[in-house]
Amino acid sequence: MPIPFFVPAALLAVAALSACSPKFDWRDFRSSDAPYAVLFPGKPATHTRTVELAGQKAPMTMAATEIDGITFAVGSAELADAAKAELAMQAMKTAMVGNLGGTVAKEESRNGGVEIEVHGMANGRPMALHGRFVARGKQAYQIVVVGPEKAVDDEHVETFIRSFKTN
Repeated sequence: MPIPFFVPAALLAVAALSACSPKFDWRDFRSSDAPYAVLFPGKPATHTRTVELAGQKAPMTMAATEIDGITFAVGSAELADAAKAELAMQAMKTAMVGNLGGTVAKEESRNGGVEIEVHGMANGRPMALHGRFVARGKQAYQIVVVGPEKAVDDEHVETFIRSFKTN
């Protein structure tokens, strides 16, 4: 039985359209909860909950998306006391390193924040975390990329982390 012409044509059209759909679809994201903007590689989901940071409770909003097992996320918390934002930022950094049971391979002060590279394990797999931690006024931020060590691409990390701007 011959295959109708439209079946191969439809399959070819689907293949062509999926080839045009980039895996990393960078888009501008402006938080409605905190004064920042960042480029996400896909549409982020957001979630807010109260956390304890350096002995103070604060609402923390996470905006995140996952592409091929790599998570791109921005966490922001508004503190009651601006003098404690730096402590909260350090608590965020300590928690992220602890989540991977990792070791800090690189840490540097840059652009008014702290940037780290961490290597650790999750579910028996080697993982990498690249993060930037910033305190501005009453806000503490964490901008992180975490995923399987061999899958995390430096170019995508740079695009995401460097695009973060406070308003």
